[in-house]
Amino acid sequence: QVQLVESGGGLVQAGESLRLSCILSRSIFGINAMSWYRQAPGKQRELVASITSSGSTNYADSVKGRFTISNAQNTVYLQMNSLKPEDTAVYYCNVDRVVLAKRYDYWGQGTQVTVSS
Repeated sequence: QVQLVESGGGLVQAGESLRLSCILSRSIFGINAMSWYRQAPGKQRELVASITSSGSTNYADSVKGRFTISNAQNTVYLQMNSLKPEDTAVYYCNVDRVVLAKRYDYWGQGTQVTVSS
């Protein structure tokens, strides 16, 4: 089994930055994409950013130009700049993997990001 451990969340003021990290417990093959999702109170979980195995990235419109996703070894990062109060949420790391045509979905436990105005 693969575990994902997120870190880097916290309480910041609007305009400040945070860097989230998500470490996989072991190396795995067959990764399609690594992503960050977030869920604010009373709202559905939404995709924030993703990066494919080929390095292609995708961002939610609300974070384009402010957030940057990257990965290295067994870690995926989310650099968040110019944070806004509406970015407040629990942020979850996700790994999408396919092995022998079977899809696997791994999630971290989440890290809280709170942005005060």
